[in-house]
Amino acid sequence: MLQLRSIWDYLRSSLWFVPSLMIFCAAALGLCLVEIDANLDRASLQERWPWLFGAGAAGTRGMLATIAGSMITIAGVAFSITIVALTQASTQYTSRILRNFMRDRVNQTVLGAFVGIFVYCLVVLRTIRGGDEGAFVPPLAVLVAVLLAFVGIACLIFFIHHIASGLQAETIIKAAADETIDAVDRLFPTEMGEEADAGQSAGADIDESRWQPVAASRTGYIQAVDGDALLKMARQHQTVIRMERAVGDFVIEGEPLVSIAADPPDKDFTATIDETFTIGHQRTTVQDTSFGVRQIVDVALKALSPGINDTTTAVTCVQYLSAILTRLAARRIDSRYRTDNGELRVIALGPTFEGMLADAFDQIRQNGTANIAVLLALLTALEVIAGRTEDAHRRSAVRQQVRLIGAAGRRSIPEPHDLQKVAAAVERLDKKLTDVLDPG
Repeated sequence: MLQLRSIWDYLRSSLWFVPSLMIFCAAALGLCLVEIDANLDRASLQERWPWLFGAGAAGTRGMLATIAGSMITIAGVAFSITIVALTQASTQYTSRILRNFMRDRVNQTVLGAFVGIFVYCLVVLRTIRGGDEGAFVPPLAVLVAVLLAFVGIACLIFFIHHIASGLQAETIIKAAADETIDAVDRLFPTEMGEEADAGQSAGADIDESRWQPVAASRTGYIQAVDGDALLKMARQHQTVIRMERAVGDFVIEGEPLVSIAADPPDKDFTATIDETFTIGHQRTTVQDTSFGVRQIVDVALKALSPGINDTTTAVTCVQYLSAILTRLAARRIDSRYRTDNGELRVIALGPTFEGMLADAFDQIRQNGTANIAVLLALLTALEVIAGRTEDAHRRSAVRQQVRLIGAAGRRSIPEPHDLQKVAAAVERLDKKLTDVLDPG
């Protein structure tokens, strides 16, 4: 199931899958309509609606050839616009958001529509015969071709509008945030505090010399891990499996992927372990919520760079990051220690709230230390996040971020008036969190 999900994520992120399906459907539609026309009383149709079905073979061929030529030309223009948009987005924001452009269903559908109409016209065009060949003009298929030509024109107008809207910073950031929030809802569905790390002491009792590494067979990013399969393997072999690399980490062929507290693994065990990990050339959000955060952080860092200096975009990134962290703040994150009937079986590596909070805000704080608007936006975001969780550890992590922002401001803001704004916000929020965490 996990492999199928990864394959589906790859297909829907490509620019060829949906257009290919639409080309196949267009060809099938053309053949079906021609077959229907072959069994219609065409003479009666031409007599009753001559203005609709009365075109001859030569005129119909010319019209279909014109539509086909126009559509393939428009398809070339649309592909060119898409490439220019991808280049612009990569230069202005970050190359990591190109995947969101490629998986955009509107882009895929519009490109598929243009090429599909072209293929449809070719399929119908080859069935038309003149008088010397036994005259045959499929009136219904030709009418549909004309209607599809109008659909293609509408698609072109909408496509230009969509590309123009899609290059706006807010649209790009929102798309990455929505995908990440969907991943949070899918991976952490339960709205409750984080569980205790049951089994932690048992894992600490295992002598380090007992661990036997299982090497990775491929080089790339870990996109997903089948946790249930790992637990099943550990149960079958009566051992403990410890993950050495987490989802989103880069692993090199021959380096440890997991370790087992048992004898050195055989080839079958190694092959089965390898099947539980999905490794690819890039990160995805199938199980990697941190990748969505990474995309938005990269946009913020590009906006804060001296060459661009776009404070508004950086603040927008902080606001959408706060939406993601707010969603995660009240969600349960499973313990890294997985047991079976009270026995420790798997020591997993997974995301933590504290880790994702640091991933979201650390680099933005470090690169925007003298930017008052960014620092105030970070403090506002942290206040909202703290209000969404009752967990003391998570609130403590938020307070640590607040204090780091205060220290950064004191080091880098030379103007006393500006520093006072940040210092007042830091003091108010720090006191609020301290009163909750240390009421005495």
